[in-house]
Amino acid sequence: MSHFGENLKRVREERKLSQQELALRARLGTKTIEKYESDLQIPDTQTILKLSTVLDIPASELMEREMKEHPPAGVDAEMEQLIKELGPKRTKLILRKAKEFTEEDFLRVMQMLYELKYEKNES
Repeated sequence: MSHFGENLKRVREERKLSQQELALRARLGTKTIEKYESDLQIPDTQTILKLSTVLDIPASELMEREMKEHPPAGVDAEMEQLIKELGPKRTKLILRKAKEFTEEDFLRVMQMLYELKYEKNES
């Protein structure tokens, strides 16, 4: 099942745009936006890219499930809570960067963050 329509509507409303305003900015028909949001029609790749540019959101986020509503299977309760607290965008950014680090790099970064936090509090 597609989540594009739900995501499009949610992001459009977050940006405080009407369907007419989005249609005008994306150079699409209002009826087309209505069809996308109700999942009666799925746009082609070029249109998804155009909409993502107008809404200033990565196209991949328009296409994916909301992590808040549908956490990945096998994620423990603490991870779910951390995702909720950080938000899906910050969580993704952190995890994408973290997977590039070796274990040693990760421990060094954690030590630096610890020192920054507690040196700052001591001042």
